[in-house]
Amino acid sequence: MIRYNVPPFTGKEMDYIRQAVENQKICGDGEFTRRCSEWIERRTGTAKCLLTTSCTHATEMAALLSGVQPGDEVIMPSFNFVSAADAFVLRGAVPVFVDIRPDTMNIDENLIEEAITEKTRVLLPIHYAGVGAEMDEICEIAGRHGLMVIEDAAQGMMASYKGKALGTMGNFGCFSFHETKNYSCGEGGALLIRDEKDVEEAEIIREKGTDRSKYYRGQVDKYRWQNYGSSYLPSELNAAYLYAQLELAEEINEARRGLWQLYWQELKPLEETGRIELPYVPGHCTHNGHIFYLKTADMQERTALIDFLKDAGILAVFHYVPLHSAPAGLRFGRFHGKDRYTTRESERLLRLPMYYGLKEEQVRYICTKVKEFYGR
Repeated sequence: MIRYNVPPFTGKEMDYIRQAVENQKICGDGEFTRRCSEWIERRTGTAKCLLTTSCTHATEMAALLSGVQPGDEVIMPSFNFVSAADAFVLRGAVPVFVDIRPDTMNIDENLIEEAITEKTRVLLPIHYAGVGAEMDEICEIAGRHGLMVIEDAAQGMMASYKGKALGTMGNFGCFSFHETKNYSCGEGGALLIRDEKDVEEAEIIREKGTDRSKYYRGQVDKYRWQNYGSSYLPSELNAAYLYAQLELAEEINEARRGLWQLYWQELKPLEETGRIELPYVPGHCTHNGHIFYLKTADMQERTALIDFLKDAGILAVFHYVPLHSAPAGLRFGRFHGKDRYTTRESERLLRLPMYYGLKEEQVRYICTKVKEFYGR
């Protein structure tokens, strides 16, 4: 069976975990956490990177830092993972879902402004499949209305929009290092902070509401409870595992992009005959090969293709059930405007196997089977 995902592994992970144990500092914010954070800061240009236990927790931190209150509204696409909405629902805020663009599957920037009310506080775009949402327009709208922008860049590591790293253009950006991501420590994430003025408050929230980060740096003689917060920093063991992959980030990125391009070349003839649709990457975006998907005619055809591929030893999957149609979405949020594309496009989208270590011959076999399905 060709699995849909295999977590990345470079070979140094266990050596670095052993080093962390031998350093007798495994609780968090040790040497490997510092290395990972500084690497991300250098690579993205963000003012500060704080590793977290997950992208979910990075988003929860961003929600706390945004100051949203019960009844405030947060505009986001419904085609997204639940964490983006959960972070704000936990604060009593209301997710306001707007439709997506069918080409990139990202939020339709042209529909945002009409969804803004006097209760709107945050715009939350997702960069689906590591392809940037239209951040110039989104940030311009936010600026005119005095709103914060939080980027869900869970899938966006090593990708960019007009030369700017995803996750660095809004007030905050959130990365994921879940086992399905390009770089992984099993469960993990990072909060990217654009403005230096927000760093101290973020450190306090991340350290259970205390100024312990300043204490460890020798800036205060004891740490105290300063504000609300939680335990959002990851174990040093997670950071050690992650750092082994960051050291080979370029190699991993190029390997994934190469596999993505091979899929595209092999399946392009099917698209040209109108049988499927392939991903679209705007010219001003640089993707990271996170996902390769195709779109079938409808859900029935997608289900048949999934079953056909499974019989051929290939595990392919679909992605999000739109949040606004889920029980919690109906209870906590609302959809603004017309759902022209969100449901229709989500029901057609099929994700093919993609991971570091996937072989070219496996990609060709998968494409052969997709062509066989449509040639029946």
